[in-house]
Amino acid sequence: MSIRRLPEHLVNRIAAGEVVERPASALKELVENAIDAGARRIAITLSEGGLSRIEVADDGCGMTPADMALALERHATSKLPESLVGDEGAIEMVATLGFRGEALPSIASVARLTIESRVAGAEGWARTIDNGVLVREGPAALPPGTRVIVEALFGRVPARRKFLRSPRAEYAACLDAVRRLAMARCDIAFTLEHDGRRALAVTQAEERPERVAALTDRALADNAVPIDLERPTDAGPLVLGGVASIPTYNRGVADHQYLFVNGRPVRDRLLMGAIRGAYAEMLPRDRHAVVALFLDVPASEVDVNVHPAKTEVRFRDPALVRGLIVSGLRRALDAAGHRSVQRPSAEALAMWQPETPAPPAGGAGWGLPETLGIDAMSAALDTAPRGEGLYGGVLDHRPTFFTAPPAARAEPAWAPPPQTTSHPLGVARGQVAKTYIVAEAEDGLVLVDQHAAHERLVLERMRAALAGGRVASQALLIPEVVELEEPACDRLEARAAELAELGLDLERFGPTAMLVRATPALLGQADPTGLVTDLADELAAFDQALSLRERLDAVAGTMACHGSVRAGRVLGVAEMNALLREMEATPHSGQCNHGRPTWVKLAHGDIEKLFGRR
Repeated sequence: MSIRRLPEHLVNRIAAGEVVERPASALKELVENAIDAGARRIAITLSEGGLSRIEVADDGCGMTPADMALALERHATSKLPESLVGDEGAIEMVATLGFRGEALPSIASVARLTIESRVAGAEGWARTIDNGVLVREGPAALPPGTRVIVEALFGRVPARRKFLRSPRAEYAACLDAVRRLAMARCDIAFTLEHDGRRALAVTQAEERPERVAALTDRALADNAVPIDLERPTDAGPLVLGGVASIPTYNRGVADHQYLFVNGRPVRDRLLMGAIRGAYAEMLPRDRHAVVALFLDVPASEVDVNVHPAKTEVRFRDPALVRGLIVSGLRRALDAAGHRSVQRPSAEALAMWQPETPAPPAGGAGWGLPETLGIDAMSAALDTAPRGEGLYGGVLDHRPTFFTAPPAARAEPAWAPPPQTTSHPLGVARGQVAKTYIVAEAEDGLVLVDQHAAHERLVLERMRAALAGGRVASQALLIPEVVELEEPACDRLEARAAELAELGLDLERFGPTAMLVRATPALLGQADPTGLVTDLADELAAFDQALSLRERLDAVAGTMACHGSVRAGRVLGVAEMNALLREMEATPHSGQCNHGRPTWVKLAHGDIEKLFGRR
C-alpha cells in the first residue's frame, strides 16, 4: 500500500479526536480562548448538556474579519509571541492557556460553528463553518467581544456521537470544566445557563476562599484552612496558595480536589499523591480531603506541553514540588490545632440536655442535713469557729464545696459473669478508649473494634434483607431536605428506584436538593444528610451502566458505615456481649467493609511472653 497525504478535512477530524472528545472538551477550549482574550465577563449557555448547543460570549478584545478567517485555520494562533517562535525561541515560556491553534478548526470540522466578533470601535463580523465548509460570512451586530456557538457536535460523525453519554452526564462534565476555570480566575465573572436555567454565577469581587466555597460547598468556608507557602529556587520562587479542608470535613471520592499550576487546571498524579501524603495519618483510606491548591512555578521549571488537552504537566524537580505541597498542607493543618468540622447548627446543639447529677443519699451537701437550705447553710458557716466545719471538720471555702461528687455510671452485677468456654470471642470485660471492646475468651484476650465490627454486621444484614426482596425502610416523621450539586441530584434521581430497594426513599426537591422520606430501618437513627452526600459521591465513582446490585458492596457499605456504632460511644456490658454474639453468627465478620480486621486475639502464651513468664 502506497503512502499518501491525507485530505485536509480528515486531518481536522483526526485532530478533533485529540482535542475535542466530548462537549466539555469543546467548552473548555472556548472558555480558555475567552480568558486569553482578556475577558472580564464570560457567559455560557448549554442545551442538552452541550450535545445540541454550546454558546460562549465574552467581553474580550475581539477579532477583526481577517483575524477571524485566520483563526479557523490549523496551527494559527495569536498566543505565541514572536520571541517564543523560531530556533532560538523558548516555547516553554508560554503563559497563555491555549497555544496550539487547533481548537477552533477542530471543532468546526465536526460541528456547525458560528463565530461573531467585534473589536472596540469597529463593525462586528460573523463566519459560520458547517463541518469544515464555510456556509455564511457577513456583518453581525453585537457588543465588543466574541460570541462562539457550537451546534450539533459530532452530528455527522455517528461513530463518535454514539459513544457520548447522556445529556445529564455531559452536562455534569461541562459544569465541572467551567467550575475549575472559574476557580482559577477570581478576577473574571462567570455565568452558566443550562436549558434556560441558571446553574452557576460568580462575580468579579470575590476573594479566592469565597470563590472556592461558592463553587464547591458553602460549608467549606467554615471548615477549611488557608494555604500560603513560598520556597525560593534558582529559577525563581515556588508559591503555593489555596484552601484545604480540615481532616474531619471530607468526602467519599477525590473529585473535590482541584489543582492548578500557573493558573491552569490540571489533573496530575504527583500532586494528588502529595495531597494523600499530607493527610495520610489524619484520614481513613476511603475518605478524601476537599482542597483547592494553586501552584505558581517558574515557567522554565514546568512543561505544560505534555498533553494535547494540556491537563497534565511535567515538573523539572518533582520531589521539590511534592515536598512543597506536603509541607504547606501540614503546616496549615497543624495551625488549625484541635478544630473539628462545624456542621451542627445552634438548633441541634440546643436539643442536648445537661444531665443533672443526683445528690448524695445523706443530704444536700457533704454531710449537711437535707432540710438545711442555702440561707441556713451560709449562716451556719458564718457562725462556725475559724478552721472548723459544722461537725468539727476542716472548713473548705472552695466554691465547689456544695457540688455533688462525680456520679459514675455502673451496672449492678445481679447475675454472675457468663462462662467463656461456650463463646469463641469470649465475654465482654470492659471498653477501652470508648472504641475497643475487651473480651476474655477461654484461650486468651480479644480486642474488638466496635465500629468496624458493627459496620460489617449491618452490611451483612442488608445483604440478607436484599436477597429476600427489599430492605425494610423507616419513614421519617419530618422529611429532610439535603442540598447537593445539580449533577449529584441527577445521579440520585436516576437511581431512586434502586435506592428504594435498599430502603432509602428519595425524591427530587428542586434543581439542587433531594428530599429524604425514609432511610433503611437497619441503620437506626442515621444521618440522612451525610448518607445521601456520600451516596452521591459513590454513584459518581462508577460507570452509569452498572446497576446498584452489581455495586452492592460499595453502596450498601456506605449505608452500613452510617448506621454502625461509632467509635467514641460508650457501650453497656449487655450491648458489648450482644455485639460479640452476633459477630460469632455472622459470616465475614472478621474484617470490615474496607478490609480492616475487626478483632485481634492475644493468646495466653502471648500474654505470658509479654510478662516474661515464658
